[in-house]
Formats: sequence, C-alpha cells, structure tokens
Amino acid sequence: MTKLLLIKTSSLGDVIHALPALTDVTHFDPSLKVDWLVEEAFSEIPLLHGHINQVKTIALRRWKHHWLKKDTWCEVFQRIRQIKQASYDVSVDCQGLIKSALLSRLLPGERHGYEKGSIREPLAALCYQHTHQVSWQLHAVERNRQLLGQVFGYTPTATVDYGISAPSLPASMAPSTAWVVFLHGTSRASKEWPVDAWIQLGRHMALMGLTVLLPSGNQKEEARAKHIAQQVDRAVALPRLSLTHLASLLQEAQWVVGVDTGLTHLAVALKQKVIALYTDTDPRATGVYGSDRATNLGGIGMMPDVESVLKLCL
Repeated sequence: MTKLLLIKTSSLGDVIHALPALTDVTHFDPSLKVDWLVEEAFSEIPLLHGHINQVKTIALRRWKHHWLKKDTWCEVFQRIRQIKQASYDVSVDCQGLIKSALLSRLLPGERHGYEKGSIREPLAALCYQHTHQVSWQLHAVERNRQLLGQVFGYTPTATVDYGISAPSLPASMAPSTAWVVFLHGTSRASKEWPVDAWIQLGRHMALMGLTVLLPSGNQKEEARAKHIAQQVDRAVALPRLSLTHLASLLQEAQWVVGVDTGLTHLAVALKQKVIALYTDTDPRATGVYGSDRATNLGGIGMMPDVESVLKLCL
C-alpha cells in the first residue's frame, strides 16, 4: 500500500480546489492511503472527503506572530517530527510556494511538485525530486488534477467530483423556513459587493418567503451582517460557526449567493446552487467550477447588478 501526502495548506478556496484531485487519484488507485497537510484553520475541509485517511496540520499563520517564543519552536519541531514519522512513500506539493516546498523537502520518499515555469515562486521547484509542467491557462481545479495525474500516470476525466458531503444539520440549528445563504465576507474590500445590493437582494428573498442567513468570520463581517439583517425581514446574522457547521448550512440551503471567497467554493463542492459575484478577480482562473448548478457573474472591474442575480434565482 502506497502512502501519499498531499500538501495544500491554504487558503480555504485553494484547499477546496484540490479536492477533485484527491477524488481522481483515489479512483485511479483505491489502495492508496492518502493524508493531507493543511493549515489548522482549514483542517475540517479534507475530513469531509470520503477517501482521506488522516489530516496533518501546521499553523504557519499562527506561528508567524510568535517566532521568538520557545513554545512556538517546540510546537514546530513536534509537528514536523510527527509528519516525518508517518514515512510517506510519495508527497505531492499542490501549493507550489516556497513555504510548502520547504515542508516537502523535509519528507522522506519521492517528492513531486510543479516545474519552475508552472508556479509563481520558481525557487520552490528546487525542493522537489520530480517536477511536472502544468499550464497556467487552466483553472486552479484542473491544475491540481493535472499535477496528480502526471505523478501517477493517468488522465483526469471530464467530470469534476469534489468528493465531499457535510453532516446533516442538527434540528436545533435549522431555521423554521427554507433559507438562502449570503456569503458577503471576503479577504479584501475590492472583492466585496455593495451592502445596499445585499439589502435589496435580501428584501426580494424575504418576499419569496425565504430566510436569509449571513455568516461572518471577523468583527467587520459581523457588523456588516447585523446591518444587513436589520434592514431585511427574516434575515439572521449568524454567530461564528465551525467550517463543518457552515458546510451543513450551505448544503441544505435553497441556494447560495457569494462573493469571491472560500465558502462560495465550498458551496459548489457540496453540489449546491451557487451564484458567485466577481468584482476584482478573474473567474476564468479561480471562479466557481465544475458544476452546472454554479454560475459566475462579473469579473475584474465589473460589478454584477441585483437584477442579474435575481434572474438566476427565479
């Protein structure tokens, strides 16, 4: 039995984009024992996949604020030791960054990754024993799939299968009426959709008898969610939830409207109907992908209007 470690540490959307590659490789060779190395904040995502063995975590985002503390270095060495003790036969760095490549370099067994012309940080390729050329013209999902296909010698099929499902939502967490989820929070202001547009869309949802759920992950998003909820009947600003609970809410929603954020991609992976709003990034490269129930609206310098969203909802 071959032991494989997939390295895809962050961000949330990038981790989700690597899930179909895991589905492909385990269909090609069901005997593979696959572990995943990921940032601790996103560790719940690979666990939703039916063919993952174990999830190994690192905490670079947390550690970088405490490099001068002895406890940090103790934890770093402990995590590295645990990963090395697993004695992987093969590791594949799907991240293609220097930080992920250095983690790969510490491992025994065959080390695979992108060749220097296929990644943003070419020096990362020096850490791999075997490198693979993958076109920049492909969507991020397909780049991951092509990389794993080259490593193991197969051609990915046309069908994209993220391979995940969320647990059923506990009755205590479910709204009393059908709901939609508005994913309004994203990593930078240029990718946000105007608050007034969310309010206008939410009022249409209320007229349709739907509850609007507004998740948030930080104080800024919490304030925005509360503001929108105050302006929209039947809208609820949710408390902070785990990724697994959010996945359950997304999976059982009527549909999801979201900006360019990892949770929008999670909704697609869960086979949900999704309308993705792009204002400052190119959906051809990292838009919602692989589902006929998902639609990209907008693009760089483009602002989708409420009417366009409503046409897709009705």
